[in-house]
Amino acid sequence: VAGVALAAMAWLRRGDAVVATDPAAALGAYRPAAALDTLAAVPAMKIANALLDLAEYEGDRRRQVAGFAEGEGWARRALRLAPRDAEVLFTVARAIGRAAHAQGPRDRVRYGREVRELALAALAVAPRHPGALHVMGMWHAEVMRLGSVERFLARTLLGGRVLGTASWPEAQRFLEEAVAAEPTRAVHHLDLAKIYRDRGDLARARAAAAAVAGCPRLEFNDPAYRLEAEAVLAALSSR
Repeated sequence: VAGVALAAMAWLRRGDAVVATDPAAALGAYRPAAALDTLAAVPAMKIANALLDLAEYEGDRRRQVAGFAEGEGWARRALRLAPRDAEVLFTVARAIGRAAHAQGPRDRVRYGREVRELALAALAVAPRHPGALHVMGMWHAEVMRLGSVERFLARTLLGGRVLGTASWPEAQRFLEEAVAAEPTRAVHHLDLAKIYRDRGDLARARAAAAAVAGCPRLEFNDPAYRLEAEAVLAALSSR
């Protein structure tokens, strides 16, 4: 048993060494780790995150949807193995949030409720978990970005009454807390910039978008986040 665990850990270390630049190669190491240690949540969680990273900017819609679905499956496997782990809870919330974008309105409301519940569960375990704070901020922002008629229909017809608790101040608060907890993570600054922009706080939006360029590369999609931040800055320069 000890030998199997050590072998699985060795595969995980190989994956961790390349995941920020080559998630596909990392999957080639994480999958053997999951096969060796079927009762460990960490390999399943790492597979889920690598799949989500690869799918985020996938240009082929069908491949993107399939990647999100596979990532969600691995995330839920990790949750069955470690139902009270904050990082696992966050990973499932992230996976469901990505998958929700491929769903129709009814399923998106259902998915949205689960995303919120998982993020709050993660924060109950780790109150300053950056990823869970980010998810909560984006939950509030995405609900507020719905049209007023869409929000009304979701609350009254689709059973999404919890959507009525969403607000721009809470979106901003959660993302600001995510930045404070993890100031070098580019995506926190990028999504906070978009919230400031949508609230009309253009000076803060520019500052948050500009901060992305100063963040080190920590994850695979950081170059894409930097390009998005540059586009946000360019659009703000004309306002």
